This record gives sequence, C-alpha cells and structure tokens, in this order.
Amino acid sequence: MNVILFDVDPANYYPLSYTRPISNFRIGIFTIKEKWQQYYKNVSVETQSYLKNKYIINIQKDNLWINSKVLPSDELLIEIKNLRKGELLEKNGDIIAFRNKLFDVKKLNYIESNANFITIENICDIFIYNDIEIKNDFKILTKNRKSAIVDNNNTIIGDNVFVENGANISCSILNSDQGPIYIGKNSQVMEGSIIKGPFAMLDNSVLKMGAKIYGATTLGPFCKVGGEVNNSILFGYSSKAHDGFLGNSVIGEWCNLGAGTNTSNLKNNYDEVRLWNYKLESFQNTNLQFCGLVMGDHSKSSINTMFNTGTVVGVNSNIYGSGFPRNFIPSFSWGGASGFKVFDIDKAFSVAEKVYLRRSIKFSTLDKKILYEVFNMTKCYRNTY
Repeated sequence: MNVILFDVDPANYYPLSYTRPISNFRIGIFTIKEKWQQYYKNVSVETQSYLKNKYIINIQKDNLWINSKVLPSDELLIEIKNLRKGELLEKNGDIIAFRNKLFDVKKLNYIESNANFITIENICDIFIYNDIEIKNDFKILTKNRKSAIVDNNNTIIGDNVFVENGANISCSILNSDQGPIYIGKNSQVMEGSIIKGPFAMLDNSVLKMGAKIYGATTLGPFCKVGGEVNNSILFGYSSKAHDGFLGNSVIGEWCNLGAGTNTSNLKNNYDEVRLWNYKLESFQNTNLQFCGLVMGDHSKSSINTMFNTGTVVGVNSNIYGSGFPRNFIPSFSWGGASGFKVFDIDKAFSVAEKVYLRRSIKFSTLDKKILYEVFNMTKCYRNTY
C-alpha cells in the first residue's frame, strides 16, 4: 500500500512546521514518518506548497492517506488496514485516514474509529507524549536484537538499556528503572554523565561531561548536550553543550543554546502556562504547569540567556543580552530584552552555510528558498518591533 501523510493546520505547529512537514517531527525515538515506515514500505508526505520540492509526494493509483498528527497503534493499524477504496476513517470529527487516489474526501463512505491512539494536537504534546513514545519505539527498535556491551566502568541500573555498535560510554550512570535508555550508533556519553530514562540519543550525538538528563528526553542525531535537561526534545543537529537548564521544551534543528542559557519551565506563582499560537495569533492557555521553550530551526542564544516560562522563538533568530526577552520572538529577529531588529537574511544564510559545513552538509539553494519563504511569511510579526 502506498501511504501519504498529509498535514492539517500547519500554522498550529509553527515555528516547527515552518521548515518541515508535521510528519517529520521527532517524538520518542522516531519521527512520525519513521513510525509509519515500520509498517508500510512506501511513505511520502503531502505538505505546504513551498516545502514540496524538498519533501516529494508519491501518488499512485491507490493511496492510503493518513493524517500527519496521528501516531500508529495496534488498534488503529487494524482499522486502517481494513479500509477499502472510497472509505474514510474519522474520530470525533477529525479525519484520521482514507483510501482514495486523490486528496479528496468528497463522496467517501465515513466510518467512525473505535481505536485508541495518540494524536499530536499542539507543540506541547511532543514533550507530553515523549515518555510513552520512547517506550513504544524502544520495543520496536530493540526487538530480537542484542545491545552492544557497556564498559564495566559505568553503573547500569535496570535491564532496559540498549546501546548500538560504535557508541562510547565512559564512567557514567544509566538508570532505566523508570524507562528505557537508547544510545545510538557512534554516539558518546562522556565521563560523569547521569541519565534517567526514558531517554534516547540518536546517532553521532554527544553528552558532555557531567551532564544530568531526566526523562523523558530525546536527542536527535548530531546533537551536543551538557548541563541539566528534563523532558525535552532536540530534533537534531542542535547543541546545548554547556551548563544551564532546559525543561519541558522542544528545540528544532541547527539551533545552539550558548553556555549558561537557562529556560524557566515553571512560573513563580505556579499558574498554568500560556504559549504563543500562530494559528490563533495570540497566547493560548496550555493547561500545563510545566512548559519551557519552543525554538524554531537555526535560532541561537548567547551565553547566559534567560528564557521565561512558555517562550516561543521563531526560525533563524539570534537572542543575546541580559534580562528576560519577550515570550514570543518572531523569526529572523536579532536582539534581546533591550529590543530587537531584523536579522538580515543574507547574513543569516552566511551563518547557516558555516554551521552546515561543520557537519559536512551543503546549505542548498532549496534550503535558501524555504527560508526566504519563511522570512516573507513572518514579516507581519516583526512589525511589532
């Protein structure tokens, strides 16, 4: 079966969905697309028009269309596999999946789903459900496989640690009593690190000396992390390499949090946190007491930056200086608590080229076109300077 994951309301997931389809969000160990690829061989995406040249759709005569915000479960997979041509699966008014040649739900036979499954309704759901998704993905990744041997200079607590070949772990504590710990290929856990599962670090990532990691935390590929981290997700190619606290947060790709950067995830009065929502163009109550930082791709913070509880930083912003900057920082912003100006796009591209080269990756013309589009889409927010 040819599967196509389609985006609904991408503005609800900005700034993370400015630069990628929703199906490319990482939650647990896999991205949403990778989760579906465990069950279907051919999976592509239907996304925003300016992203289509990078994320190519594959349309066949018979297609299974699945909402990108939906995560697979055993119950849901049975219902989806039983769909026939011309049938649509819905739940509580949401389209879950349908089988049709084109992206067209007219004249389809609607069927109500009775399955239990998780949907990512907003950005906060990424860290809310990261615990259960690490556990689910861990079972899939490690089924009928043996972990590489961990050097006996480490302390291993529990029997739920899986280490891929090529990983290097030295003089650290790994506690999997409350959730599994997955260490990817060619990754490194430096001396003195303390990890409490559920935790996942993907290929080529590094935990710096003395890192303190609480579950449920995920580090995507090529991340460098130090200091204290709690219930946070770094999509990949991002760094928080020094001391400082990051909690209940989601960080995109190619970001860097400077030494001493701290994120508040709890208000002093213990009130529920409000977070900027691009779809509503206003702050929305998350109904959460713990909520930290959401940062779009390519954004950076300087040393000793302080982020307020429930801060949203757009794409390609550069934050520096003393004091707390505003809770919503538009894309391509340059500044801090004392004020912002526009981050010149050509200078932003120059930085991106240098950062990509550090990973031996070319900053392509296609990448530039996507960021140009984001720059133009977000001009209205920079008018508030």
